[in-house]
Amino acid sequence: MNTHAPKNYICPICLGVQGVENEQTLIRKQDILYRDDAVMVLIASYFIKGSEGHLIVVPTRHFENIYDLPDEIGARIFSTAKEYAIKMKSAYGCDGVNLLQNNEPAAGQHAFHYHLHLFPRYDGDSLWENMGKKREVSLEERKKFVDLFR
Repeated sequence: MNTHAPKNYICPICLGVQGVENEQTLIRKQDILYRDDAVMVLIASYFIKGSEGHLIVVPTRHFENIYDLPDEIGARIFSTAKEYAIKMKSAYGCDGVNLLQNNEPAAGQHAFHYHLHLFPRYDGDSLWENMGKKREVSLEERKKFVDLFR
């Protein structure tokens, strides 16, 4: 498939997977909830009002989007997402969980490394109306949510 990543793109998710902590990625080691040879789960660096603390499941190898993602890696991502959706309901006391995955800029993909979002949902939370109102959150605020999974 065609790539949408800009020329000389430095993938912030790959940097996070590699454990690099610098200005080119917001991912920090403390954000990682789970990691194995194929997948990693982390707390998002941006929160959306009413659905704070959403998680992201990524493959540890670089695949730009679902079109390039091998089926066996996709299956691992999905089973891990299910596990963490269940944990999220318990940890956050949310009423439901949305999974969201964007492919290509027209669909809202902004980081050109496959990633699956898990959003905690609460009755009347207005997630879709607030989607454009994301805010970068501090390490301290993210840690509060990470600690709920420990």
